[in-house]
Amino acid sequence: MTFLLFLVSSIVSMLFIQSFSSHSHLTNIFNVVKYGAVGDGLTDDTQAFNDAWKAICGSSDSEPTMVVPSEKTFLLRPLIFEGHCTSDNINVMIDGNLIAPSNPSEWNCQEQICKSWIEFNHVNSLNITGFGVIDGQGSNWWGSCNHKSNDCGKKPTGFVIAHSNKVHLSNLNFKDSPQMQIALERSTWVYISNLNITAPGQSPNTDGIHIQESQNVFVTRSTIGTGDDCISIGDGSSYLDITDIVCGPGHGISIGSLGKNGAHETVEHVHVRNVVFEGTSNGARIKTWQGGSGYARNIVFERMTMHDVKHPIIIDQFYCDHQHCTNQPSAVKISNITYNKITGTSSEKTAIDFACSETLPCRKILVENVNIQYAGHRSNTSARCQNAIGAQEGYVIPSTIGCLESNTDP
Repeated sequence: MTFLLFLVSSIVSMLFIQSFSSHSHLTNIFNVVKYGAVGDGLTDDTQAFNDAWKAICGSSDSEPTMVVPSEKTFLLRPLIFEGHCTSDNINVMIDGNLIAPSNPSEWNCQEQICKSWIEFNHVNSLNITGFGVIDGQGSNWWGSCNHKSNDCGKKPTGFVIAHSNKVHLSNLNFKDSPQMQIALERSTWVYISNLNITAPGQSPNTDGIHIQESQNVFVTRSTIGTGDDCISIGDGSSYLDITDIVCGPGHGISIGSLGKNGAHETVEHVHVRNVVFEGTSNGARIKTWQGGSGYARNIVFERMTMHDVKHPIIIDQFYCDHQHCTNQPSAVKISNITYNKITGTSSEKTAIDFACSETLPCRKILVENVNIQYAGHRSNTSARCQNAIGAQEGYVIPSTIGCLESNTDP
């Protein structure tokens, strides 16, 4: 059923593109050039885009379309496309390239704080597609990142969809955002497909897609390689389907981190499948902070291929990112986690690492049909298992996952 939804979504996007090409004279087309955009890569086109958006959002046409034409490069400073639009369906066709200012001082952020570069807020039934490149030019931001002072969180996210419903995002190329490339926040029924997302492997905090407080999100047929998680799933997210992803470089696909600073945070009903990891630091990861509360539950990782991955399967209830952390008794509860049909190679001998809390162990952990070899070595991989309760079934390498074998759920 999920595959059919994606197939229909892809066909609709292709028909939309073809329809636009053959009917570009229609009155429901809002070309940013007609609103003053120059597209030479040097002129600030922010106001022209803002004017075009106001026109399309106020249009009473059934499917108004904002057009960013090909063979042009548009320089944009931070811009919010605010919704509550008149039409029930809004189309945005991005065939040209969008670039952010390369110098952070030229972003013109309010009080020198930039939350995002391009944001769609409160826009329902939104279709964003095209073949353009959305380039955040973040390299000058990365150089100022100081992990010791935890200063990386103050940089803007490249492309944000917030408080929106029924959104399709497809076919575009995203690169080099100062921080996260794409973020979904407080949105529902979001369909993402056929994206190419890139940033250098050493660029800090440049997650490919971050999902936060969103439900019914479908991500498929995309290639993601960044300096952080290819896909990260944060608090309040549920009913997510992630499939047919190529991930690398990066930190893998991660649930969390959850529970930082004692927060109560939750993630549930996540299905991740048909993923290839290429040289990533992690594969399927769940990470939570000590001292938090809430849960991560009903999560399935299956049909995955690992190529030279440092930590192919990992649960870390002691996550501590560039900070001094102390042992605390409370923890985010982790339960009903399945790892099935996962194969490939690990660059480290420990291929499975379950580090769970003594006071709140991970429960109902199932490992089945897993075969992860030690890359370039004749010896088998091993598993490290602490306070995890569950089972291993079928053919599993590493063959012994200690605490799963010695514990059973009541």
